[in-house]
Amino acid sequence: MSKQSAPRRVGDKEALAVGNTIRGSAQKLNLVAQLIRGRKVGDALNILKFSPKGMAEDVYKVLASAVANAENNHNLDVDALVVAEASVGKSISLKRFTTRARGRSSRIIKPFSRLRVVVREQEEA
Repeated sequence: MSKQSAPRRVGDKEALAVGNTIRGSAQKLNLVAQLIRGRKVGDALNILKFSPKGMAEDVYKVLASAVANAENNHNLDVDALVVAEASVGKSISLKRFTTRARGRSSRIIKPFSRLRVVVREQEEA
């Protein structure tokens, strides 16, 4: 009596990659994720490569991982891939303290974010 295997979280023609601890707020990461939603993978990688945003490098790595998963694990055609989903959420927050005037201290919160990228193979029409 073994435990049943978990069902796939994405469809048959889809591949997934997740970045669990990306340093920065979810709001800033979502601004970069908006740039690539619904675009072809080649265009999305070019946009991220030349984006001035700091988070673009981390999004680039997660998207490249999703493309590699599609090619190696699911045998999908890389040229026909489209970014189907790029969702952002909160992860952990580091709590730190800094000294202030008159012997007081204040809290510094260093947020981390989570990025989930799904690429889908689209049939050429």
